[in-house]
Amino acid sequence: MPDRREFLVAAGVAAAGMLTSPLHAAGTPAWPRYRDTIAIDGEGGLYLFAPDADPKDTPGELAAARASGLGAVLLSIGPNGRYWNNDAQFEKMKAQLARVRDIVAKNPAAFRIIGEKADLARAHEAHQLGLIPRFQGSEPIGEDLDRVTLFRQLGIRVVQITHNRRNLAGDGCTEPGNAGLSHLGHALIERLNTDKVVVDLAHGSQRTIAEGIAASKAPMLISHTGCRALADLPRNTGDAELRAMAERGGVAGIIFWPYLRTDTQPMAIDVIRHIEHAIDVCGEDHVGIGTDGGIAPTERTPQFEKDNREYIKAMVEDGIFEKGRPADLYMFIPDLNVADRFDVLAGMLARRGHKDARIEKILGGNFARVLGEVWA
Repeated sequence: MPDRREFLVAAGVAAAGMLTSPLHAAGTPAWPRYRDTIAIDGEGGLYLFAPDADPKDTPGELAAARASGLGAVLLSIGPNGRYWNNDAQFEKMKAQLARVRDIVAKNPAAFRIIGEKADLARAHEAHQLGLIPRFQGSEPIGEDLDRVTLFRQLGIRVVQITHNRRNLAGDGCTEPGNAGLSHLGHALIERLNTDKVVVDLAHGSQRTIAEGIAASKAPMLISHTGCRALADLPRNTGDAELRAMAERGGVAGIIFWPYLRTDTQPMAIDVIRHIEHAIDVCGEDHVGIGTDGGIAPTERTPQFEKDNREYIKAMVEDGIFEKGRPADLYMFIPDLNVADRFDVLAGMLARRGHKDARIEKILGGNFARVLGEVWA
């Protein structure tokens, strides 16, 4: 399967007119309290941080970061499902972290690396986008748990235990065996707790998620997922796991991928359905948003549409999406395909009767609580 982020980098960034939603005037928030809220995307980012990003895209990406109004994103450094256990890839991860630091140093007005909870407020006050470096998969750590300490010193603040496939720590969601955590996986979670790195169970198999929740002594994340009760797919999380996560103080972020439906393309109302179901199951203190996409909206050019169809076909062949899904699925929500999508979604939630305090928690307050408790 082609790497998702390589594909999305090739897709390019948004046209300037797509940065803000047509649903409200530029500069006028859909939800009046949005710009005073520290919104956090549980999985997102800008493609200028990708290893093969084109420098010519930088102005558009910076404009998207400003227009988004986001306070912070969990930024994946890697490995995103690849088997990276050798020394060369270990060095590659260190180099990629150094590259992120270099980009931030060259754009101090735009970005801040988040190392502690107070940095979230500092970034918000300075109108910077906070970057929370994380691994999507524990492969860079391998069998050497001392690397947890090393990578924390280099900036990693969240480690996702698995991606879709099985690794040394446990089973991902696409593994048919559903074998859960290994002995190493249990030891890894214990070390992450000790070193004050957030445990993320997104992409885990049902058993991996359940066992990870039970194993962690600190609140955990399921940073980008959907509700299996609404769309019975392996990538989503069941109600029992959502309740157990909430009982341990964790937060689940609702994803913007086609996992929100089993038939057609999800739209904004589907995002809301999953948010509201999660609130019903585990309470408003345990729900967030993890889009699993870029901040910049996608420019739907003819070339993009052609490439996207080929990408979806490859995803079906690899079992990421089931056969029979439409060929024109998108890895974003079409009616939220703007940089300020969190603001638009907040406005929709408000119109459905959700109170401001609840919306603030969903947009980022709940994620900020978990990050602060673990990092303290």
